[in-house]
Amino acid sequence: MRKLLFFLVLLPGIGYCQKTDYDAAVIKYIVTYSQIAIQEMKVYRIPASITLAQGIFESNAGRSKLAVEANNHFGIKCHKDWNGDTFIQDDETKNECFRKYDNPDESFRDHSWFLTQRDRYKSLFSLDIKDYKGWALGLKVAGYATNPKYPELLIKAIETYELFKFDDQEYSGTFSDSTRLSQDSLPSNRKTNKFDELFPGPGQHIIYTINNLKLTMAVKGDTWNEISRLFKVPVRKLYKYNDLKKGAKLVSGQLVYIEKKRRNGATSCHIIKPGETMYTISQLNGIQLKRLYKLNDMKPGKSVRPGQKLFLR
Repeated sequence: MRKLLFFLVLLPGIGYCQKTDYDAAVIKYIVTYSQIAIQEMKVYRIPASITLAQGIFESNAGRSKLAVEANNHFGIKCHKDWNGDTFIQDDETKNECFRKYDNPDESFRDHSWFLTQRDRYKSLFSLDIKDYKGWALGLKVAGYATNPKYPELLIKAIETYELFKFDDQEYSGTFSDSTRLSQDSLPSNRKTNKFDELFPGPGQHIIYTINNLKLTMAVKGDTWNEISRLFKVPVRKLYKYNDLKKGAKLVSGQLVYIEKKRRNGATSCHIIKPGETMYTISQLNGIQLKRLYKLNDMKPGKSVRPGQKLFLR
């Protein structure tokens, strides 16, 4: 409660005694989720103000049935590429399929992936990080929502609650190139492949965990020597941990394990999707590449096909 009261003084026009139930819910939402919105901004270059405004609007400040029962804060529907859990409820038509998550953090991460992996949103990433008005309009133009007043609603929330302040945090402006993620690091929509948790790391890096292992994501301008210096892990070990040969290229958005991957995955198997390789599967499941081949009686270098079942343990 003390943290909530502290935040209230930052919002002119919303005195503690005058606030409505909705205002109180919004302020609690901002206090709860502002840090993850900022972290997502640092990694994926989506303004934190936009992420928060969308979350507030789409989830009714975290109180909608979809947010409460499915942890879905952004109203993202299943679509044909979703293989995770689902939640059925009426929307524009009856019994529509929405994505269901284990926790709200997964919803925020999937929101970032949803925007960065679809071409129709690509132009948004050329906007200034503080251009929340451009982002709000661009989301509507790209088809994120059917409500004709969607941009105005987002802008109103951003300006009423001064969410634009979160776009001006103390960071260097160095982001991963959101529109050109490494092919070997593209995240999967499978629940088991999502990051388990995230927290600040050295420099501009975020530390993630997969299969109870620590890893980071390379940002623009990174080198193996820089990651080695920041995380105090020899370069030769970074190559080994990530199943790479000496001199391998490092690109922004690439997943980099800072400790040795495991001999088994967190789940028993994985069904291959289009575009996946043995290497991407090993990275997204925290399992050693050589071990992955052995578990499936495959010779190193042998390719896989969509629909094929792979054992992870």
